[in-house]
Amino acid sequence: MTARAGLTGRVIFRGDPGYEAARKNWDPHTDRYPKVFVFAQRTQDVANAIKWARKHNVPIRPRSGRHSLEVNLSQVNGGLVIDVSDMNKIKLNRKNGTAIVGTGNRVGRIAHALARQGFIAPFGDSPTVGIGGITLGGGIGPLQRTIGLISDNLLELEMVDANGKVIRANKHRNADLLWASRGGGGGNFGVYTRYKLKVLRAPAQATVYRIIWPWNQFERVLRAWQKWAPSVNTKLGSELTIGPKKGGSVTMEGLYLGPRSEALRLLQPLTSVGTPTSKIIRQVPYPEAVSFLLPPDPVLTQRYSNQFSSGFARRPFPNKAIRSMRQFLENVEGEDAGFFFLNWGGAVSRKSPASTAFYWRKAKFYVEWNSSWIKQSDGPKNIAIVRQTRRNLQPFIVGSYINVPDQGIKNSGPVYYGANYPRLRKVKAKYDPKNVFRNPQSITPARRG
Repeated sequence: MTARAGLTGRVIFRGDPGYEAARKNWDPHTDRYPKVFVFAQRTQDVANAIKWARKHNVPIRPRSGRHSLEVNLSQVNGGLVIDVSDMNKIKLNRKNGTAIVGTGNRVGRIAHALARQGFIAPFGDSPTVGIGGITLGGGIGPLQRTIGLISDNLLELEMVDANGKVIRANKHRNADLLWASRGGGGGNFGVYTRYKLKVLRAPAQATVYRIIWPWNQFERVLRAWQKWAPSVNTKLGSELTIGPKKGGSVTMEGLYLGPRSEALRLLQPLTSVGTPTSKIIRQVPYPEAVSFLLPPDPVLTQRYSNQFSSGFARRPFPNKAIRSMRQFLENVEGEDAGFFFLNWGGAVSRKSPASTAFYWRKAKFYVEWNSSWIKQSDGPKNIAIVRQTRRNLQPFIVGSYINVPDQGIKNSGPVYYGANYPRLRKVKAKYDPKNVFRNPQSITPARRG
């Protein structure tokens, strides 16, 4: 069994029991057939796996929450997947307002654990996304206008580099790596094992809301939302989801870190639009607010494959953009397909684009869209419509969010990272000069000299 020599942790080769379960991702169309999975239990297991992969000339893929949305990013045929999901300790320091978390933690686990202890931990729209990946790409979500992106709250990290060496970074040492890790995307510099995050005290109560309209009112709702959402009180986070024409509806949900009476007043410009079919506006203890916004999202029972794309809007969508949206929504189907908007500003926009690797600070809102399918043969047409819609919307958006990647984007570096890309290439050249950690859209090292 020399093939296994040097690998530690829970090791599953192709052909071993448990291999099929190890292979499954949240999105079925990203599943691949790696040679081996290493479920690391400690940092040394990660170091051993990297050394083994380099010795055997096998490509490496780090994986945290299995939520990668594009192919060949968190696993690759014939490769070694370093899965950190068993590295999920959480240690809260109440006095300093910090938490040390293993990168294998799921976002929901951290958010719930800290909420019970009276602290806000940031999250996006799914509880099962891994903190490892979401943090490195920026980390957007309904709390971002109050506390910033998840990566804005990253104070310190532990990472294993291409030589299997453990590196720690904070603002005093390897500060360039900390800068790059705040939005530079996963899979670029090394395999991350631990983060120290700043966490804030949670209010005792918060107000959550969910308002649903019929699909045919989406234009009216969107026009009102995109005027209101970017400038509303920064303690209010708002996600707007527009499903496909076939079976879809329009849903606005989010939270306000304050009382219901105030939330009602702030939401009024939207609640008075159209004819909502359902309206929940509820003041609850903060831990219940977390549960409301993070409904179960199991990783292994997903039937739908998806193609996503994303961008940032600096002004409201004009009629032409909304017509392109309608065209898309009339042609896609599946309960998960559609458009998703998130309001921007507040703490996100108070940081300068160069202060972290996350560049797209000055937007009004974030937008993503996706098609979904079950039959494999429906994949190509669904991928094509998402990419065509990107071309149609290109005049109205800037950039793209690395955590919602789209491999249809050519020369993707400046699209994901804006003017920060050259600096990221320098950091890459310093920490991974031989480009060991690479994938279809990874950062290429700057040339020396």
